[in-house]
Amino acid sequence: MKRPRYLGPIVALLIFVADQVMKYVVTGPLGIDHRDAVLHVLPIFNLAYVENYGVSLGFLRADTNMMRWALVALTVAIAAGVGYWMAREKNRSDLFALGLVLGGALGNIVDRVRLGFVVDYADLHFGAWRPFLVFNVADAAITIGVLLLLIRALFVREKPRDARATVENVNA
Repeated sequence: MKRPRYLGPIVALLIFVADQVMKYVVTGPLGIDHRDAVLHVLPIFNLAYVENYGVSLGFLRADTNMMRWALVALTVAIAAGVGYWMAREKNRSDLFALGLVLGGALGNIVDRVRLGFVVDYADLHFGAWRPFLVFNVADAAITIGVLLLLIRALFVREKPRDARATVENVNA
């Protein structure tokens, strides 16, 4: 089977564009560009402006300019590693998952370079309970991509090519 060479980069580009467009729409036309601005979309979902100076769950908070650029360097290195993995990967579902991760990483890197923080806006809640911190398209894509890679690594076992050939010859 031919390797789906462009699947990962296309997914990464689509996620990057979707992330940047949503951040623009939320902070521009919708005017949710300061801490007190909230748009109630559904009983369980709001759009709310949050400046995220760290990474997931508030870890690695970049409070100084040096820490900001160190975090940018770290995320660029991780994105480069994901890009390298994607260039060598042959499995279609892994390419899709890696594209999600890379596109999300690039979207957050652009924010951190341009603004000094990542713009988060999606607030999912059930009454007062919030299962997640406020997030964005990039965060969701990274999370889904990593989960897909973990699920595949832990639960999906592919048969070696030799075993498939043997089974096909026996059935013939």
